[in-house]
Amino acid sequence: MNKMHTASRAETKTVVGLLPDKKITRSTAGTRATPFTPQAFLAKVGHGKTTLQAPKAQVIFSQGDAASAVFYVRAGRVKLSVRSQHGKEAVVGILARGGFFGEGCLVGQPTCMVTATALDASTILRIDKAAMIRVLHHEASFAKLFIAHLLSHNVRIQKDLVDHLFNSAEKRLAQALLLLARYGKDGEPEGDIPKVSQEALAEMVGITRSRVRLFLDKFRALGFIHYNGTIQVHRSLLNIVLHD
Repeated sequence: MNKMHTASRAETKTVVGLLPDKKITRSTAGTRATPFTPQAFLAKVGHGKTTLQAPKAQVIFSQGDAASAVFYVRAGRVKLSVRSQHGKEAVVGILARGGFFGEGCLVGQPTCMVTATALDASTILRIDKAAMIRVLHHEASFAKLFIAHLLSHNVRIQKDLVDHLFNSAEKRLAQALLLLARYGKDGEPEGDIPKVSQEALAEMVGITRSRVRLFLDKFRALGFIHYNGTIQVHRSLLNIVLHD
């Protein structure tokens, strides 16, 4: 598999983002017409960024590769996984549009700790380490958002550890499905999960594929989900998470 390293009269200013319909309009008085979006600020990176088109199953970088860039998911989904010396693989995260990964290089991490693989046909922005540091130094709003991302990521890691220590496999699978369906994220939840294999779910939750199938059948029988190629997650699945 190939790798992709590969306020009187306020004068207005428009900053055009990476997506053609995304704009941030500001006046000299400091008012903002539209919410802050990371795409617009990443457009200011200038040199040092590359847009990668990753087909499904394409490896973006592998565990052990030199850590030299930060990546941003513009479209699609990316799976982050680790493999032990004995060949056992575990999924440590699935990122959707708006997610960052590879940020360990900013704190001196010499090699990639995970393998990043496109789960769908994805558009990924690769930002060189030096360029990312430059935009963090010069764009306070973006730096604030990126710090919030890092803190959220840290909280998620701690939560996952607690889940594995104290929560049942059934509850962990329910949480994984709700996360993939973006329940609890900003805005309305998507509800539908693009096709994801039972093997991937098993790796995420830390159980066997047969147990994943058992729990999925149970959730479907209870009316919490519907699946036929894609998984449709209903809000009622929260009953599994909230039940002690």
